Order: sequence, then structure tokens, then C-alpha cells
Amino acid sequence: MLARRPVARIGYGAMQLPGPGVLGPPRDRAVALAVLRRAVELGVNHIDTAQYYGPDVANELIRAALHPYPDDLVLVTKVGADRDRQGRWIPAQRPRDLRAGVEANLRSLGVERIDVVNLRLPGDGAPHVDLDSQLAEMIALRAEGKIGGIGISSVNIDQLRQALPAGIACVQNAYSVLDRADEPLLDLCRENDIAWVPFFPLGSAFTGAAKVTEHPAVMAAAAALGATPAQVGLAWLLAHDPHILLIPGTSSLKHLNENVATADVSLNSDTMTALDGLGAARGRR
Repeated sequence: MLARRPVARIGYGAMQLPGPGVLGPPRDRAVALAVLRRAVELGVNHIDTAQYYGPDVANELIRAALHPYPDDLVLVTKVGADRDRQGRWIPAQRPRDLRAGVEANLRSLGVERIDVVNLRLPGDGAPHVDLDSQLAEMIALRAEGKIGGIGISSVNIDQLRQALPAGIACVQNAYSVLDRADEPLLDLCRENDIAWVPFFPLGSAFTGAAKVTEHPAVMAAAAALGATPAQVGLAWLLAHDPHILLIPGTSSLKHLNENVATADVSLNSDTMTALDGLGAARGRR
């Protein structure tokens, strides 16, 4: 469940739809549209996006490919950031910025209400704007019916505790079989029945995070199972905790099919034990 909406545990993240660096149009618009349509055909009903992917590219593609949207499709976006003229990620966290971000997403997606909007905090863990002020604006937007649920992204455990009274639908933080730094936050989500939606579930060259698909233990498990290393990394997440929802992104039809097929990959206890030992649960402060 996500904001009281039923969703398949494997969704789709739209970050890879724009061009390199999440800037500009896709290399092949027809393929990008086909990926989105194929995702829905495969049963994906949870799409994660942002107006600043492109900017203005991912949402336009989603609308072009899927509008009018299926009744069961849950659209999730995020606010709290923007892009400057050089394409750098910059904070946009004043209450009026958050409201403007929600309104921009509503317009570009062609909807009157977005199922969930994630409040993205700066990566340094120190909001440039008081967190309570940001949450108050998100609560107001929810009360107005512009958003269905409030998520929060790139948070530490103290910020998550502070946000809990707002009624949090999901948390998006970096997390993978190799990066268990935020395990204490996942524990807190479990205690409060909050969905945990990891970004970079396979690592990322974009951030320098370790690539799950290149780890020898993951590759060995994949060979033994007749699966891909990506499927093993994603299958471990699904088996690790039922609160985990996945939004792997891709601009490839082949990889999309493989990602969704992860639902059929089963890891035995020996494989889970081996993979469990790969990540250090240090706890992000």
C-alpha cells in the first residue's frame, strides 16, 4: 500500500527518461514512450517522477504516453529541489517553492491531485528552511486536495521522527544490498507502517555509489539462479522487508522487462544469508 492505494511492489522510476545527466530530451522519444506504456502493460501501477527531471521532460513524457491514466495508476513526484541554468541541483524549500512545485507537477502531469508528493531535503542533511514550516505547507496542500499523501526523501532519523506527526506515506533514501547505512530508518518505517522506497537500489554511477551488479557475491548468486545481477539485487530488497517498494529506473525495454520479472526470482535462505552479510548497517545521523 502507498498512501492507502494498492500498488505492485515493483514500480518504475522516471529519472532515466530524460537525456544524460537528467537533462534535456531523451535520446529516443519513441523508445521512452514505449518504455512507459510497456511498464503499465506489465502491471506497474506506481510511477515515480519529478518536474525537475529534464527539467520538464519526464512528466511530459508520462502524460504523452499514459494520459488519460489508468484508474489504478499511482503517480508520485517530489518537490524541494530545482535545476539552475547549468543543470545543477539546487534547493527550493521555502513554502512558496513547495507550493509552486506541486502546482507545476499538477499542470505538467495533467491531473488535479497527485497521489503522493515527496519532500526532498538537501543531501547535507540540514534543511535551508525550517522543516516544520515545510511540513506545514505540505499538510496544507494535502488538506486542499492537491496531494493525497506526504512522503519525505533524503532524511536522517531525527528528521524522520520530526516528520512523523505530519502523517508520512513513504520515505525515499538511498539503500541497497551494499548500502545499509539507513537500516535504522527502515526499522522506524516498519514500526510506523510506512513504505520504504529506496532510490539507487542497484547503486549509481551518477553518485559514485557502489554498483550492486558488479559485486562478486551478487554475480555468483545470479549465475546460480539463472537470473541477472540486477534481479538478484532487487529480489534481495523485496525479500528483506515487506515495507520495501521498488522504483528501478531504465530507458531500456529489455531492462524494464527484466526488472519487472524480478517478482518471479526467489532467493533461498543460503543466498539471503550471503547477501545479508554484504552491507554495513552503520546508521545515518
